Amino acid sequence: MGGVYGDTKMSNNTSFEDEVTSGTSSKSHSKVWRHFTRLPIGVDGVEKASCDGCGQEYVTGSKVGTSNMLRHIPKCFDTDEPGPPKKRVRLDQVAYREKLAYSIIKHNYPFSYVEHEATRDLLRFLHPDARPITRNTAKADVIKIYEREKMILKEQLQKVTSKICLTSDLWSSITTDGFMVLTAHYIDENWVLRKKVLNFRVIPPPHGGFLLAEYMINFLADWGIDRKIFTITLDNAKYNDLLVDYLSSHLRLNNVLVCDGEFTHVRCSAHVLNLIVQAGLKVIEGAIEKVRESVKYVRGSSGRKVKFAECIRQLSLQCGQHVRQDIITRWNSTYLMLDSALTYKRAYARLALVDPNFKTFPSEDEWKRVEIITRFLKPFYDITTLFSGSSYPTSNLYFHKVWKIQMFIEEEIHNADPVIENMAKEMQQKFEKYWDNYSVVLSFAVILDPRYKLKIVEYCFSKLNMTNEDRDEKLKIIFDGIHKLYDNVYDVRLETTNDSSRVGSSNVSVDILDDLDGFESFQSQYETVELEKSQLTLYLEEPTLDRKQELDILQYWKDNQGRYPQLALMARDILSIPITTVASESSFSIGGQVISKYRSSLASSNVEALLCTRDWLFGLKDEKEDEMEEELAEDIEALIPTLDG
Repeated sequence: MGGVYGDTKMSNNTSFEDEVTSGTSSKSHSKVWRHFTRLPIGVDGVEKASCDGCGQEYVTGSKVGTSNMLRHIPKCFDTDEPGPPKKRVRLDQVAYREKLAYSIIKHNYPFSYVEHEATRDLLRFLHPDARPITRNTAKADVIKIYEREKMILKEQLQKVTSKICLTSDLWSSITTDGFMVLTAHYIDENWVLRKKVLNFRVIPPPHGGFLLAEYMINFLADWGIDRKIFTITLDNAKYNDLLVDYLSSHLRLNNVLVCDGEFTHVRCSAHVLNLIVQAGLKVIEGAIEKVRESVKYVRGSSGRKVKFAECIRQLSLQCGQHVRQDIITRWNSTYLMLDSALTYKRAYARLALVDPNFKTFPSEDEWKRVEIITRFLKPFYDITTLFSGSSYPTSNLYFHKVWKIQMFIEEEIHNADPVIENMAKEMQQKFEKYWDNYSVVLSFAVILDPRYKLKIVEYCFSKLNMTNEDRDEKLKIIFDGIHKLYDNVYDVRLETTNDSSRVGSSNVSVDILDDLDGFESFQSQYETVELEKSQLTLYLEEPTLDRKQELDILQYWKDNQGRYPQLALMARDILSIPITTVASESSFSIGGQVISKYRSSLASSNVEALLCTRDWLFGLKDEKEDEMEEELAEDIEALIPTLDG
């Protein structure tokens, strides 16, 4: 087929050459003429040919030869491909380098990755135009993408019409440098909850509240969002109280602080939950330690795993659970360990009978206590998991779940088991320290759920062990608070009142016979405004929806913004409040991969560029979380088919 194609091409060129030369040159039989076309001889008498791939022209003729054209052919054609000449697609060098930078950002590759011999061999294999670059070039490409994406995000944030909520936390790297992460949370015009890491910056010690506030103020000014801030969620470190006070004072100077800062500070619910649970776990360490040692024993060798699997098979247990190890500093992993251990309780008992070396088997009383503890911890685990979400609103979960925890603790204080009773008392002390007064602004969110409204607050307080005076006072604080926020920030009737007073005064007729002419018209405008109910009042007076129905609360307010345009704006801002700092803390596991022991000298500006750009382009999902899960949990039951075989 290639020969036919070449003969046709040569025939065309030969007929043309017969018109301009005395005969057919032997050069016209060269393979270059499968890829080049002769051009008409110009007035200068110079013979030229153009590449069929890119159009580049070369001087040709018997005296010049075709060497230059032969060298050019591989640039435009796949010479190794059989058949007719195929144009080779040129490599877009800009796109190629950007893809390399993306791979570095997304997978935490070192900048030197582009200099590795195998990497360069691979790239050249994929395309011969791939030019090798240095680590400094790769670094510059990453910074270029960071600056470009930062400008895009900055423009988006400045166009956002909703308030912006913040979370922030501190982290120490492997080099002991202190990093401050600042994350923005908001609901966009399409009612989609957004989370963006704005800064991941080294903060020199000492990490006091004033210094941290100064950095935060500069961050907000740089992003141009210092006039949009609604709340900031922080953990319970003492310096954070100073941080909020100083930040609030700054925002108050510019008259941009919502309700004079009454709702600005939100305490991390996950951190409070952790303090409450840890206080309780200290009371019952003995029983937990027995289970922990039993799990360690089974997972300690292949022989023990096989023996434990044999026990499972003989007892015909099909639990579908993994044998889980916990991390002592993470109480939720301790809960998972206890829960899985209970499902294999009988297998552990059989192992104790057949293996004389297994000496950490819990007693029957200890197993009963573990069962009570596990039941006790389950609501805490479920609530912590719910609170830690960042892809859906969590503020509307706060009131009901905190109430549920308080109810549960009050019930267990009267437990017949003295250990559980003491555990509940320890947890109640922590609860009263941090949550005795529910967060007011987070309580608004459950009121803005049309299935509950204000009645859910009244009902929950009625079930708690408190005096009528305390109950009425708490209800009043929440009721007055939500009306204060709505009236001061979102109620357009106040603007209408001011406008109408100006209009009314301008329409008053000054008549020498009656200097009060027009007073009635003026007064009626005020009476109309006073009689008009606010959107918040109208919403609260409407019947609630069925509380058992599934409801996407963002979709509800999106659908009802036509009926309640101003109240929907308030709902949008309140539902964007994160009740934990988990979104900021998720940056730390990625930060630990960026600043690893192999990259400990990485400049802090490059760390921020790598981490923030990864969040903006790809999100901050930790690819190593699955690896950690595999390390903690092992499927012993999977060994059973092997035993049967």
